[in-house]
Amino acid sequence: MLPLTPPIQPMLAKPAKAIPDSDELLFEPKWDGFRCLVFRDGAELTLQSRAGKPLNRYFPEVLAQLPPLLPDRVVLDGELVVGRAGHLDFDALTERIHPAESRIKLLAEQTPATFVAFDLLALGDEPFLGEPTAARRARLAELAGGGLNITPATTDPATARHWFELFEGAGLDGVIGKPLDAGYEPGKRIMIKYKHSRTADCVVAGLRWHKDSTPGEAVGSLLLGLHDERGVLHHVGVVGSFPVTRRRELAGELADLITEGPPHPWLDGTVDGQRLPGGITRWRATEQPWVPLRPERVVEVAYEHTEGGYPSRFRHTAQFVRWRPDRDPASCDYAQLDEPARYDLDAVFHGEVKRTR
Repeated sequence: MLPLTPPIQPMLAKPAKAIPDSDELLFEPKWDGFRCLVFRDGAELTLQSRAGKPLNRYFPEVLAQLPPLLPDRVVLDGELVVGRAGHLDFDALTERIHPAESRIKLLAEQTPATFVAFDLLALGDEPFLGEPTAARRARLAELAGGGLNITPATTDPATARHWFELFEGAGLDGVIGKPLDAGYEPGKRIMIKYKHSRTADCVVAGLRWHKDSTPGEAVGSLLLGLHDERGVLHHVGVVGSFPVTRRRELAGELADLITEGPPHPWLDGTVDGQRLPGGITRWRATEQPWVPLRPERVVEVAYEHTEGGYPSRFRHTAQFVRWRPDRDPASCDYAQLDEPARYDLDAVFHGEVKRTR
């Protein structure tokens, strides 16, 4: 029996703004995938999600890939990722969480996932939770010779900053810092994450009322839009997390912009490929109600990443920065979004710097 058995809460990270000049941290690329703990005990292999749920049925190809690469008894922390054309594809990864086994099998063949290890929690009968990061990393590196994908790591802050800028082009999410002398503490925010953040000016074209209020009383979120090169307005995400008082103020401020229907770019007919709010998805079986606003106001928001190809959308809820009364809504387009330089995913696995066109 393994010295550690599932479920185990993974060690977590707290955000920080800038990579420090420190010789007390081990820096690693922040992979943009599904957090996954791997437990192997002989013929038994378990993939555990961050929430403690089994992932085995969704990634049959990973169950086949790992046994030849692993010791007979081992516990690893890492990430499941899907790479396509030298770039991480988070959308392809999310499609794997599907109820139909036939669909999972097809996607496992078309867009196979890979496990990237970044921590060693146990080997044989020996647990390593109490060992410092530096010792766990050294033991993990010994497993790399067998073909297991192990994340690159460095103690040099300058290299970490270089990775922060360059590896984004391969779809990575930033950089993680691990205190070299810290043990592995499940569920605790011991690590530090340095993530990309950008701003964009977006059209406010709708809202949703706050779920704990009467409609018209408090705003839950604002629906954001950007124009493509044809001038078509696409729904790109939402901005929320307003204080209670501000939610009520916004309900009054935006009341005059509420419109009953057409003409509105998300109601007055649709264009091929146009992203619209509230639709049915694989995550939601019913339409999500929203209130259309005349698209006359512009808001600047902070965002980290986009997803979904073109036209893309914000990966996470955007953060309010300021209103932009000086901006014409028609000028809010996709051209303002940053496009990171492209880097080959295989180079990232080896900590290399190799730009691709």
